[in-house]
Amino acid sequence: MKATWLGVDVARVLHLAAVFCLTCVLLKAIQLYHRRRELLRALAAFPGHPTHWLLGHVHEFLKEEEALDKVEVWSQKYLYAHPLWFGSFSAFLVVTDPDYAKALFARGDPKDNISYKHLIPWIGKGLLILHGPKWHQHRKLLTPGFHYDVLKPYVALMAESTNVMLDKWEKLVKVGKPVELFEHVSLMTLDSIMKCAFSYQSNCQTNRKNTYIQAVYDLCQMVHQRLRIFPYHNDFIYWLSPHGFRFRKVCQLAHDHTDKVIHERKESLKDEREFEKIQKKRHLDFLDILLCAKDENGASLSDEDLRAEVDTFMFEGHDTTASGISWLLYCLALHPEHQARCREEIQGILGDRETLQWEDLGKMTYSTMCIKESLRLYPPVPGVSRQLNKPITFHDGRTLPEGCVVAISIYAIHRNPMVWKDPLVFDPLRFSLENTSGRHSHAFLPFAAGIRNCIGQQFAMNELKVALALTLLRFELSPDPANPPMKIPQIILHSKNGIHLHLKKIH
Repeated sequence: MKATWLGVDVARVLHLAAVFCLTCVLLKAIQLYHRRRELLRALAAFPGHPTHWLLGHVHEFLKEEEALDKVEVWSQKYLYAHPLWFGSFSAFLVVTDPDYAKALFARGDPKDNISYKHLIPWIGKGLLILHGPKWHQHRKLLTPGFHYDVLKPYVALMAESTNVMLDKWEKLVKVGKPVELFEHVSLMTLDSIMKCAFSYQSNCQTNRKNTYIQAVYDLCQMVHQRLRIFPYHNDFIYWLSPHGFRFRKVCQLAHDHTDKVIHERKESLKDEREFEKIQKKRHLDFLDILLCAKDENGASLSDEDLRAEVDTFMFEGHDTTASGISWLLYCLALHPEHQARCREEIQGILGDRETLQWEDLGKMTYSTMCIKESLRLYPPVPGVSRQLNKPITFHDGRTLPEGCVVAISIYAIHRNPMVWKDPLVFDPLRFSLENTSGRHSHAFLPFAAGIRNCIGQQFAMNELKVALALTLLRFELSPDPANPPMKIPQIILHSKNGIHLHLKKIH
């Protein structure tokens, strides 16, 4: 006797459902098979390191502190580009040549869906994640927020935050032990970005009890943790894990705070006369610019878009700059002759003054060369990736199909011996006017390039200059030989064990 429910043959329905599921699985397997064949044909033109039949190259990168060194070695062995396989079916091309990078940056392909997707639950779909017409709209609306007239008042705010950090260091050096810089610098740049973005005095460097500041700090750590743990790349596994549960909870806390700040600022700007009062009372911050931005049709950003852009600015504006400052101070600690020359330049610019001004930043010629050389050796963003939305043919005739993921290794390009003479030597004079004139346009990419280059690069360079100048006026830096940094490639270039330096107070 057939089992029925509301007149429907249950066994037949289950049978059809099973056939449908098996068909979907089979079609997906066929799709993966054909995708791998297409990838194999395309990547066969690029010689690379031998792969494991099941793991690909995954087993080569189990020690994250050795990953960048391995990429550097492979890049020198397999010139221009080489494939990197994760398992049997997933692969991407690692580009280490400026000509290849130039071709890719010129296209404006979207970011890949491997690493950047882990940021979306927190920062949403802002300028970092978006592509296509909506990206163009946001870029156009946000560009006025990085005009030099807007950035000019930020110098005093950056100096204020830096001095708080240096005051802390003065107390620590009395103990006589090396200071781990990265956490201090990260809190300093977070403090600075809060002032520039929200006109908000967080006091996070001296008081970590602020829940929003702690949330931003924790979210950065948790995103990097998820990238390190391969099973967590799967959403189902991650959201069921204790770490995924905590990530959602902290995300909600950060979003609630951002929504509250945006709502309160919107209310205060409803009256145009009040807006004029604010302009007279203080500088316009990033949030003011976002709220006032309108396109040619008079359309402004939605509340969701506003939150995404603010959260994106909080992530990109503090963690990347913290990395750049920390590695810069490490480079100058290793090279006291360049450190002394920077200090002399800064003292000559300031004279008897103690405060740093906007006009001083443009006069820091040698210091800027040292900053750029540090960014070359230790780019805060070691690589960016794109997912091709159409096939590409490179200058040498090699091609890649649509959908292929391409990772542009900024770290490897910056250390490519075909591009840079003695690439591991710290030589700021590489960036003198006479030495830069004949260099490839895409040999130096700390802020990426093309239409999707970093919109906040001038903001970051200003903060690097401010932090460098004020630090060198107070301290002599020297490395801690017992604890050298161990580079780890995440979205941001970090050190597994931090960056430890000896600091000597200058009287």
